[in-house]
Amino acid sequence: MRIFSGIRPSGELHLGNYLGAIKQWVELQNNNECIFCIVDLHAITTPYDAQEMPQRVIDQAISYLALGLNPEKCILIVQSHLKEHLELAWLLGSITPIGELQRMTQFKEKKKKHKKYINAGLLNYPVLMAADILIYQSEIVPVGEDQKQHVELTQTIAKKFNNKFGETFKIPKVQMNKDGARIMSLSDPKSKMSKSDGGKGCIDLFEEPQIITKKIMSAVTDTQKKIKYDRAKKPGISNLLNIYSLLKDISVAEAEEELKGKSYSEFKKILADLTISFLEPLRSKRNELASREVYVQEILSQGAKRAKIMAQETMDDVKKKMGL
Repeated sequence: MRIFSGIRPSGELHLGNYLGAIKQWVELQNNNECIFCIVDLHAITTPYDAQEMPQRVIDQAISYLALGLNPEKCILIVQSHLKEHLELAWLLGSITPIGELQRMTQFKEKKKKHKKYINAGLLNYPVLMAADILIYQSEIVPVGEDQKQHVELTQTIAKKFNNKFGETFKIPKVQMNKDGARIMSLSDPKSKMSKSDGGKGCIDLFEEPQIITKKIMSAVTDTQKKIKYDRAKKPGISNLLNIYSLLKDISVAEAEEELKGKSYSEFKKILADLTISFLEPLRSKRNELASREVYVQEILSQGAKRAKIMAQETMDDVKKKMGL
C-alpha cells in the first residue's frame, strides 16, 4: 500500500505527535511504500518566524530519523522542495467549493485564534493537503483525529475530479491509531495536546527529564481517587491512562489492572518515570544526528528526487485530462 502523511515544522514534536501519528509511521514503513513529509508550506499559514524556518525543517527531519523512520524503508521529503504539490493544489482548487473550505473545523478554530492572520492560505490549507496526498496516488493516510475531516474532503475532491475528468486518483482511506488518535493536554484534558498551549500541557519529545516530571505531576485530574478510564467524567486521568497504555503497548484495561490501588500521585510518578525511560534512547539518537546535518540534508535531497518521479507522473496525467 502507498501511504502519505506529514507534520508541520512549527516547533518541537510532542508526545501527541508521536503516539497519534509517528508511532504508526514507524510500523507502517516495514511493509508499505511510505512517503513522510515535513509540511513547511502549511506552516506559513499561521504566524511564524521566517529566519527560524530552515532550522525548524532540519530539526524535524532529525527528529523523524531519531524516532525510527528509516530512509531505506520510506521516503522523507520537505513539502516546499516539490513544486508539483503547489501546482496540483491550484488545479484542485478550481473544483473545490469554497463552502466546503469555510466549514472546516480547523479553519474556524485558527481564524478565532489568529484574528490578525486570517489569509487565503489558511482557507485553502485542506486543498494543499489534498494535493499532498493525491499527487502520490496515496491509498492510506495515517493521521490524528484533528486531520480526519481534511482527509474526508480529499476523498470528496478526488471523487469529483474523477467524475469530471475521468478516472485519475485513487481514493485514500483514513487510518487512525484508535487509542492514540487524540492525546489531550495535561493542563486542559478537554483540548488536544498542542505546541501552542503555552507549554505546560504539552510534553516535548526531547525536553529535560525534570521538566517532564514536573508537567506530569501537575497534570489536571479530578477529585476522585480511583484510577479508571472514563473520558466523559474523568478526562484527565483517562488521558494519563491512555498515554501509559500506549507507552507500555498494553490495553487501557490492562493498565487499569496494573495501577489498581495506586493513588493519583503514585500513578503520576510511575508515568513520569515510564515516559522519561521511553524517551531517553530517542533523545540520544537525536543528539547523535544533530551533529550530522549534511547527512540529513542528503536524505531529504534523495527523498525529493524519488518523490518527484511519482509526482510528475501524476501531474502529466492531470494536466492532460484538464486540457492543459
